[in-house]
Amino acid sequence: MAIRKSNKLSQTAVLKQILKRCSSLGKKQEYHDQEGLPLDVPKGHFVVYVGENRSRYIVPISFLTRPEFQSLLQQAEEEFGFDHDMGLTIPCEEEVFLSLTSMLR
Repeated sequence: MAIRKSNKLSQTAVLKQILKRCSSLGKKQEYHDQEGLPLDVPKGHFVVYVGENRSRYIVPISFLTRPEFQSLLQQAEEEFGFDHDMGLTIPCEEEVFLSLTSMLR
């Protein structure tokens, strides 16, 4: 009988990878000295790019644990992967993203 790895462990690893990527975004922006985050991104938040125009949104890290947001992350991984410098891009229309995030707050 094969032992299955916990799906939660792989989700945790993916979330850590997302946070690491998000914390290194905005290379042309000004940064906090110690954290390495853009000045306009408060602690406990990260940046995503949404829609055709790649509009930038700052969202709370707590969204990462919500199943609705995890669905968007899975779509992002399938379409773009997580290995790019532009930042975390969410492949959905802006209106859909705004509607979803307003329900999560």
